Amino acid sequence: MGVNERKERERAERERRIIAAARKLAEDAGWASVTIRKLAQEIEYSQPVLYAHFENRDAIIGAVALEGFAELGPALRASVRRDAAPEQAIEDVATAYLDFAFERPALYEAMFILPSGLRFARSDTPQVLRDTFGAMMTVIARFHPDAEIVTEAFWATLHGLAELERHGRIRAAFRKERVERIVEMFARER
Repeated sequence: MGVNERKERERAERERRIIAAARKLAEDAGWASVTIRKLAQEIEYSQPVLYAHFENRDAIIGAVALEGFAELGPALRASVRRDAAPEQAIEDVATAYLDFAFERPALYEAMFILPSGLRFARSDTPQVLRDTFGAMMTVIARFHPDAEIVTEAFWATLHGLAELERHGRIRAAFRKERVERIVEMFARER
């Protein structure tokens, strides 16, 4: 094994440690606690080492968000039961999305709330974001020929519900009923 391969492996490991430390700090104390200085202390490297890997805090959040999308997409796909009717598939995906938002609040925040530098619906959109969107679009496309636009509305609806409930603006006890209404809205052929 060459010196360059070892250096690249060490660099990738430092990057993984930075991302893992950011996730842990955010989960434990919120994203306000995630600073370059605090991350450097956590991984026992100097701040310049962090800057050699990530331009700024937003880039670290972006890396955390990419991990989140790599988890959310497969979770959405896995939520749809093999023999699920099309309406049930929409309900499964909606429920899985909301569960993800509530079970991983810091990760969800990195993915959808905080500045991350990630962009959707562009030529340079990372594949993992496209795959996650595709997991939602698969269940919508059964009902709508303009599946991309309708999926954006579906996603916006789920995100709005997640944020309103996460911040106590709507009652958590009625999540199931709201999901049923979402299914009624999006499981109608146009």
